[in-house]
Amino acid sequence: MSGNELTTSDFTQENEPYSLFGTWLKDAETSEPNDPNALALATVDADGMPNVRMVLLKGFDRDGFVFYTNFESQKGQELLGQSKAAMVFHWKSLRRQVRVRGNIEIVSDAEADAYFESRPRGSRIGAWASRQSRELESRFALEKAVAEYTVKFGIGHIPRPAHWSGFRLRPASMEFWHDRPFRLHDRVEFRRTEDGWEKMRMYP
Repeated sequence: MSGNELTTSDFTQENEPYSLFGTWLKDAETSEPNDPNALALATVDADGMPNVRMVLLKGFDRDGFVFYTNFESQKGQELLGQSKAAMVFHWKSLRRQVRVRGNIEIVSDAEADAYFESRPRGSRIGAWASRQSRELESRFALEKAVAEYTVKFGIGHIPRPAHWSGFRLRPASMEFWHDRPFRLHDRVEFRRTEDGWEKMRMYP
């Protein structure tokens, strides 16, 4: 059965969210034309003003959802300052959406190092060259910085910058949404409790 043929009872019978998310992500990997792991990440600044942008999910398990960024960027500063965030995955081809809310923690150095080493060499140099979220005087200035770091590291090892690492969102709640006719959509929310997950159906 393909993902967009999933019946109501199939996903409302799940008693915990992680296996369901894994199934939906796998479905998206076969149906989405670009970046099935893309998500909208929402943060707030010190004044409570929200920001949202697209990032890529780089790993998930029962500990949470992992993505990477420059800690000195706007989102990095907001995540470090508030330690809370929300995510939305929207898979248009499947008419599905998943919302996630929770607390933020920094991944271990070992985890960040391993992922950094897996990136293309150009992306690793870019992590050094880009002063993310800060004003750029010209495109040439960025290209100059890339060239300088390319020469600096040559063909040798490129270490992970201290200001570049990953965050893990540990879900407090996860909501699964599936399009249905006449906007009578299916919504199932999982809320974390001391004993596991509480599940409830929601009005569309």
